[in-house]
Amino acid sequence: MMVPTLPHDRLRIRVRGAVQGVGFRPFVYGLATRNGLSGFVLNDGDGVLAEVEGEALDVFLAAMLRSPPPLARIESVETDRVPALGRAGFAIRPSLAATAAQTRIGPDVATCAACLEDMLDPASRFYLYPFVNCTQCGPRASMTHRLPYDSANTSMARFPPCDACAADYSDQTNRRFHAEGIACPTCGPRLDQSIDAIAAALIRGQIIALKGIGGFHLLSDARNETAVAELRRRKHRPEKPFAVMIADIASVADIAAPTVAEQAMLDSPARPIVLIRSTDGLMAFVAPGLDRIGVILAHTPTDHLLFRALNAATGSSQERVQARPFILIATSANVSGDPLIIDEQDARANLAGIADLIVSHDRQIVERMDDTVCTIIDGAPAYIRRARGVVPEPIDLGSDGPDVIAVGAHLKATVCVTRGREAFLSQHLGDLSTVRTRRSYEETVRRMVSMLDVKPEAVACDLHPDYHSTAFAGSLGLPVVRVQHHAAHLAAVVAEHRLSGPLIGVALDGHGMGDDGSAWGGELMLSDGVAWRRVGHLRPLPFPGGDRAARTPWRMGVAALTVLGRADEAARRFPDQLLAGRLAMLITANPKLPTTSSMGRLFDAASALLGLNTVQSYEGQAAMQLEALVTRPRCLTNGYAIREGVLDFSPLLAALLEPGLTTPDGADLFHGTLVEGLVEWIDQTADTTERTQVVLSGGCMMNAVLADRLAAKLRERGLVPWLPRAAPANDGGLSLGQAAMARALLSVGRSCQPELRI
Repeated sequence: MMVPTLPHDRLRIRVRGAVQGVGFRPFVYGLATRNGLSGFVLNDGDGVLAEVEGEALDVFLAAMLRSPPPLARIESVETDRVPALGRAGFAIRPSLAATAAQTRIGPDVATCAACLEDMLDPASRFYLYPFVNCTQCGPRASMTHRLPYDSANTSMARFPPCDACAADYSDQTNRRFHAEGIACPTCGPRLDQSIDAIAAALIRGQIIALKGIGGFHLLSDARNETAVAELRRRKHRPEKPFAVMIADIASVADIAAPTVAEQAMLDSPARPIVLIRSTDGLMAFVAPGLDRIGVILAHTPTDHLLFRALNAATGSSQERVQARPFILIATSANVSGDPLIIDEQDARANLAGIADLIVSHDRQIVERMDDTVCTIIDGAPAYIRRARGVVPEPIDLGSDGPDVIAVGAHLKATVCVTRGREAFLSQHLGDLSTVRTRRSYEETVRRMVSMLDVKPEAVACDLHPDYHSTAFAGSLGLPVVRVQHHAAHLAAVVAEHRLSGPLIGVALDGHGMGDDGSAWGGELMLSDGVAWRRVGHLRPLPFPGGDRAARTPWRMGVAALTVLGRADEAARRFPDQLLAGRLAMLITANPKLPTTSSMGRLFDAASALLGLNTVQSYEGQAAMQLEALVTRPRCLTNGYAIREGVLDFSPLLAALLEPGLTTPDGADLFHGTLVEGLVEWIDQTADTTERTQVVLSGGCMMNAVLADRLAAKLRERGLVPWLPRAAPANDGGLSLGQAAMARALLSVGRSCQPELRI
């Protein structure tokens, strides 16, 4: 990367990576002028291009590589000697378009400390301005139409800078030198309501729809149980947990006990929602039945100004909170099943029945971005939902390969587009159950392909023929690679960690179509290269009602009773379900009914048998509430059996029916036995196949009790576990695995027929 230079050399320097919208050109300008160098720097479709001439080129290059701007991500630097021109001065030139874009835009980032200081300084022209930003903070991806990243290519194009902003933009000593989002109260975007009016409405217990960086959010007072209950009623969200927003890291301790790692995630520039153990009993109605709560820090100027106004409130409202920090419910504003609302007209048409006050601003949101959600799994950060603050950062696949599109599955849909050695995983797009979500999903595919300027060779999708994503893949006019659901889960982990060689894989989730057309979800697989093959699975349970069983755990409880030979107990154990007895008789009389090997459905069965949850109001509720009860996992002696690759937890299910077993004890017993059975299952396979690397994925791996203990015990056996980090373990990471498998298939030289299946 470094090249020896001579006095008065001139170097052409090409920098690739996340180097647009992060202050890289001003950084190069300042570095060059401080070292007495001449030349220019500009943005183009490949990244940043500079020509630098003078005696201190070695010093310049070393400094550029050693200390780039905080948000920059340099992936490659190429240098070439060119003829010296002998001219004085250094300039930032206008950006150039390119025929094939090889750069990318950075993600939206939280307001930096310097901008917050400006915003709270009465002497600053940015005083109390809710759209203050600089080269190190503010929106990026959500407001960019196309590359290169210049104001003219963003939704800031309609806000020409005033004289003061133009002067800052042109002043190389200023933090806003070439800040494309620069704006102030004179020339920039504006809220259509005052901060004080918003704060007053929240204090009165009202629900607010507030337009942010990536979409509208619904806000209410998290300590006002009546307001939260009303938000649940209006949003038809009876029990699903809400995230809460709090002003700063110091205030988090008032409601939760974050670890050092969780604090670092909370306070990172991405400002994700982080799941943290709750310590405030008042939060029980915010996250019913759970022991962790999603917490996000204020991250936009509007957020900070709003908390400033709320925490300055006096009188009865202040007495109500007894000087404790104000906490807000902060949840996505959308109609159930539809994507996040980003347009004011759409908000007024669809949120009028939910929000008492709708607050908008006049800067267009180009790309909707939900909040990223993170947690700590096996001692390190892991994504539950990957979106604002992270997207569109790519995942490095380690080597070049064919450019492909992967379209994910049906739930928690994402799209992945590869370019060279990079995989660009889209933001969370939602479940493809409504026309509006499907439209948004398809627009995202087209936008990504255009922004990345790629010509995909193939499209990868799931095996399931009824997924909208599968049909969409077939409409693109490209060769289609159909990838088995659980193989894709495992391939995503292999791709991000750049693993190779013989591997063991365990995929544990709720549902995915298997090679035989049945519902899989607890799979033991092996890979020696491109494809995965199934060598074991959980003992299947009857799957009465298919998708209905996933929403009503009592059905899986009845299924478990029939497997245990105790079908006659169904009506007594589930007295609130009038069909329980009849369903048990139906399963018993029809041994050829569909079955599932799903770990997710096993969790549902356990929850139902313990009387914890028989009907779910949101996906994963039964499993999450069961996990929340665990304190000391313990293994039931002879609680499982392994026969010819089939792991059978029937003895464990029977033990959950024992009289006197409390629900918390049952949760401990279930989790402890589950881990021991999985470890032995994997270890036996490792012994017979002489493999040591174990890939773990699927939505159930977001269960921290399960994942933490499973990984630890595998290490005790001398095995090496690998878990998802760069992409979610759930279906949000599926498109990455599909893309990786399609790339591998094309790379090994197999002829790409109109349709392939792996």
